[in-house]
Amino acid sequence: MTTNVINKGWFNPISISVLLVLIFVSVALYILHVVNTPVLLFLILISGLLSLSIRIADQWERAVVLRMGKFKGLKGPGPFIIIPILDSVSAYIDQRVRVSSFKAEQTLTKDTVPVNVDAVIYWTVWDVEKAALEVQEYQKAIEHIAQTGLRDTIGKHELSTLLQERDKIAEDLQLLLDRNTNPWGITCQTVGINDIAIPQDLADAMSKEAQAERERRARVILGTAETEIADKFEQASKKYTDNPVALHLRGMNMLFEGLKEKGSMIIVPSSALDTMNLGAIGGLASLAKSHEESVK
Repeated sequence: MTTNVINKGWFNPISISVLLVLIFVSVALYILHVVNTPVLLFLILISGLLSLSIRIADQWERAVVLRMGKFKGLKGPGPFIIIPILDSVSAYIDQRVRVSSFKAEQTLTKDTVPVNVDAVIYWTVWDVEKAALEVQEYQKAIEHIAQTGLRDTIGKHELSTLLQERDKIAEDLQLLLDRNTNPWGITCQTVGINDIAIPQDLADAMSKEAQAERERRARVILGTAETEIADKFEQASKKYTDNPVALHLRGMNMLFEGLKEKGSMIIVPSSALDTMNLGAIGGLASLAKSHEESVK
């Protein structure tokens, strides 16, 4: 876990360069007998204090400056100057969007199912003064609040809700965290739930339940299809009862479709042969087929 603030120390490339230049000039004046030894030591001391007064903050940082222990102001980004001994830079606070991970292990849902939940939160410091003065270690505080809020959220929902409405739960958790961290000058932008792990025996039971539900739906759909087919056949039978010519034509069509396949054999009831005169039709069809083969 990263720290809240960045401590860069007293020196930076600019301050070191200034210190070296001033010491070189002081030594050159001493060699040229322009200054004596006490003055040389005084110049070196002044050079050190001037180099300590030069500080640098990166583009994404703000430096918190204290004067005699009291908040003086914010400096940066870029180089800035402080009063040595009186002023001090307590911290460089990063204002970029950062991400922290947190988890809730073996937490009971509303229907008493233990789950393990992994989540991440994206947050940023929008008020550096509040973040520096209101809370000591704001990143650790955010992670603890996020973990506590996640446990509370899990306890208020059933397992099915956690699995089906993950985005809604993450949004509610983000609003809760944002409400708690705003007084610190920190805003929680997004919360993402990475994984929800449940016990293996419960996962197997849920898998069997889902499979049984799919089979039930398949059987219901098949039964509905059979009912619709029976209704259509009933309507067709009424049409054929009132119209024997149509029934005769339908029988001829069925026979023709069957004889189109090579080597096919058709078995029909004898009553159908008598009713629709299929015997004569079959004989004529066979005779035509035999004649066709002899021609070939």
